[in-house]
Amino acid sequence: MLAYLRRRGAHIIDADQLSHRTLAPDGAAYAAAVERFGPSIVRDDGTIDRAALGRIVFADPQALRQLEQIIHPAVFELAQRELPEITAPVVVIEAIKLLESGRLRTLCDEVWVVAADAEVQLARLIRDRQMSEADARQRMAAQSPQSEKIRQADRVIYNNGTAEELFLQLDAIWAELMQQHRADADGSFQISRGQ
Repeated sequence: MLAYLRRRGAHIIDADQLSHRTLAPDGAAYAAAVERFGPSIVRDDGTIDRAALGRIVFADPQALRQLEQIIHPAVFELAQRELPEITAPVVVIEAIKLLESGRLRTLCDEVWVVAADAEVQLARLIRDRQMSEADARQRMAAQSPQSEKIRQADRVIYNNGTAEELFLQLDAIWAELMQQHRADADGSFQISRGQ
């Protein structure tokens, strides 16, 4: 979906990539993450072993909340700094967890949620991310309920079908946004996309 929107002319800000930057040795969240989760998450080269960190936080909801409290403000700050530099008519901020924190809403004109049935989500995590079924179920359980995300959405995009069906929905939304953009004097439109 993001690649498709990029081809249409949207600028994509991926909050997961921003979180990687915050956890880099020179990143804003690095020291606090190492202090909280200990040296076992640090590789010999000084970088954070995200797989090791993931095993800790996805097995313990409180640890996940603590990591989010460390990372979310730093990711929000990076996104906030990046936005004024963007000239694209549409900016898509891919940020499931920042939607849950409520911070990202302040940067966006609309929130889009991509919804899919649990069985479809599970199959895609196993296929696309090569997760075991147990790991995929654990990852899904660590997220807020889809119904909560849908409640916050300005637009819900249903993605249970084919890529072509998804693209038809995106084309209709894109046409509407471009019409709105032409009528909008400030010339930019930010979207948060959550799943």
